[in-house]
Amino acid sequence: MTDFIWPILSIGILALIILIAVLVLWKMQKMRKEKKSGFPLADERTQKLNGKAAYYSMFICQYFILAYMWATFVGHVFFGMPEIEAGYPMIATLLVSALSFLVFRLYFGRKGEP
Repeated sequence: MTDFIWPILSIGILALIILIAVLVLWKMQKMRKEKKSGFPLADERTQKLNGKAAYYSMFICQYFILAYMWATFVGHVFFGMPEIEAGYPMIATLLVSALSFLVFRLYFGRKGEP
């Protein structure tokens, strides 16, 4: 069964990488056209909001990682819990980082001047 799943997963991962590369190149081409036309890519307010949201979401993500590491250590040493594979905490950290940036970006965008 494992011999059948890996080739399919490999093809799916390769297709996803190609799709992401095409989207990135398309976005870069669009930005290049906007730059040549003279329109600003982002005004000062947008840059300030993105910077402030990124600053706060970075700290949220770091505190999440520290709390996870502490909980894993305490659970393993004092309660004998098994260690968790590295994949799930990485996915959780990525989700916390992305969602906290989105929430802060929306909050600061509605709040007004940063």
